[in-house]
Amino acid sequence: MKIVACNSNRPLAEAVAAALHMPLTRASVRRFADMEIFVEIHENVRGEDVFVVQSTSYPANDNLMELLITLDALRRGSARRVTAVVPYFGYARQDRKSGPRTPISAKLVANLITEAGANRVLTMDLHAGQIQGFFDIPVDNLYAAPLFARDIAERFAGRDMMIVSPDVGGVLRARGMATRLNCDLAIIDKRRERAGVSEVMNVIGDVAGRDCILVDDIVDSGGTLCNAAVALMASKARSVSVYITHGVLSGGAVARISSSPIAMMTITDSILGTEAVRVAQNLRQLTIAPLLAEAMRRISDESSVSSLFE
Repeated sequence: MKIVACNSNRPLAEAVAAALHMPLTRASVRRFADMEIFVEIHENVRGEDVFVVQSTSYPANDNLMELLITLDALRRGSARRVTAVVPYFGYARQDRKSGPRTPISAKLVANLITEAGANRVLTMDLHAGQIQGFFDIPVDNLYAAPLFARDIAERFAGRDMMIVSPDVGGVLRARGMATRLNCDLAIIDKRRERAGVSEVMNVIGDVAGRDCILVDDIVDSGGTLCNAAVALMASKARSVSVYITHGVLSGGAVARISSSPIAMMTITDSILGTEAVRVAQNLRQLTIAPLLAEAMRRISDESSVSSLFE
């Protein structure tokens, strides 16, 4: 078993390797003067079970190409099996035709990863579960919910909690968390009357005097979550906290969250945190390295991955 780290989130790859008590495989991922990517594996991988750790986060296209070229290098190096470990699967929000003559980019990326030489994919909290069906190779989709549930149970012990879905599309995820924690569920009904008019947020559920916890898979601009927090506080919630798997946090998202009523937003390190994330007072990261390491060990040992969540 060998672990290769690309450049998108090297600290996470190092933490995974440390959890497995293994060194990272010596490899170089660098660029020519015209920014073409060049990958060289400096160790023998013939007949090995190799895991490539690379999130396809910003810059998404560069990180995706790094992953594809690394997969090709390992296939041509005669690795026995190559698993693409993609903690954050970019392009996952483009999982269907949103209008005429639009792409299904998640399917295209799945094809690229398969054709580049991956025999298996290990990812986390796919934006849409059906993306697993875009691949013709095995896909293991891990969940951050058990990690979040333990953290919430510790931080909010003895308090009157309520799990909140920030939109109707996230109800299934929020309901699963509420079931784990044996607490109530509320929903934010978000609607825009017409283009150019601000969204109206209606809170479905009695949140007055309760510690509300918003749960979602991706935070990008942060606008929806911040508006949801305002609506919850207007409905007399005691506090608003947020748990998100993938902290994309593009543009001025961190500043927007820092000035919002959100008491604390917890994200995982599936995407490498920026300096702004590290210094923000109401942002914190939980590591998924032990979870990834255990899943990788089980894949290598040919034992059950799904039993991790039973």
